[in-house]
Amino acid sequence: MNKDFNIKSLIRPNVAKMQPYSSARDEFKDFNSEMVFLDANENPFETNVNRYPDPQQRHLKSILSKHKNIPTDQILLGNGSDEVLDLIFRAFCEPAKDNIITLPPTYGMYGVLADLNNIENREVLLDADFQLDLDKISSTADTRTKLLFICSPNNPTGNLIALERILKLLKTFHGLVVIDEAYIDFANEESWISKLRKFPNLIVTQTLSKAYGLAGIRLGICYASAEIISVLNKIKPPYNINKLTQETAIEQLQNTERMYREISLLKTEKDTLLKALVEIDFVKKVYPSDANFILLKVDNAERRYTQLLAKGIVVRNRSLQPFCENTLRITIGTPSENKKLIITLKEMQQ
Repeated sequence: MNKDFNIKSLIRPNVAKMQPYSSARDEFKDFNSEMVFLDANENPFETNVNRYPDPQQRHLKSILSKHKNIPTDQILLGNGSDEVLDLIFRAFCEPAKDNIITLPPTYGMYGVLADLNNIENREVLLDADFQLDLDKISSTADTRTKLLFICSPNNPTGNLIALERILKLLKTFHGLVVIDEAYIDFANEESWISKLRKFPNLIVTQTLSKAYGLAGIRLGICYASAEIISVLNKIKPPYNINKLTQETAIEQLQNTERMYREISLLKTEKDTLLKALVEIDFVKKVYPSDANFILLKVDNAERRYTQLLAKGIVVRNRSLQPFCENTLRITIGTPSENKKLIITLKEMQQ
């Protein structure tokens, strides 16, 4: 545990003093009662969406609480993980004064949100194995460093960040350590959620976009201490998660058997694809992956990307990322999609 950590010292002063907006549905919370609702200036005629949604998503959070074995007051939901990340910036980073640390190659939205919020982004490159360089992180941080973003499994490289290195950071870093676990459901390691009680400076973000197959509903999840969640709740929009999103998420979370079958199938398909990729002569290196995608180095990424596109296959050229020259990131598709990819890659050798 980081004994020097003090959450109050990190909160922006104006956020600490502000009073959150109280909506009509914050004041009257019994949504299931047979009442005449004349409090929120809604259209009274039933359309299934004529009423405002629960601003605290209580039913959905109760299901997540059981799934993750974490109290509901340690859960915040966002309009995708990007809203969650933006709320973290706005709650703890003072524009034009504070800074954050990101670890390229990594998810690009951390840097975008830093720019949006006028926060200095201090980049510390991962090492040659795509792992944390603890000495450089330590020398880069100062008293104005509020956040450190770790994507694990990392995007675009696909690997988990070593547990022991993250533990060292959590024990010594004076700001908040945000671990982005968008792809954790595809990994064989447990989530960092299990360590929230031990580390009050830890924030874990997850999503229903990947393993749960719900990218279109935009639902991101933040797990942290009750104190951190309380701060984020103060500044979130009152109705940031719409009714249809809540209902779809609840339905999917109540029937996770399909998700687990799909994860198992995707892992099998990934193994099949990995074996096929090493037989392709223009594939120079295939990186280990704990996610639902594979990063590979090829002879000419732009050429191979264009060839695949001409065959109706869209992948991602990640060559502009540090240490990722001439790399393509390929998501694991359905068995038929993966078969088409393998056949196309073999034809491209000719």
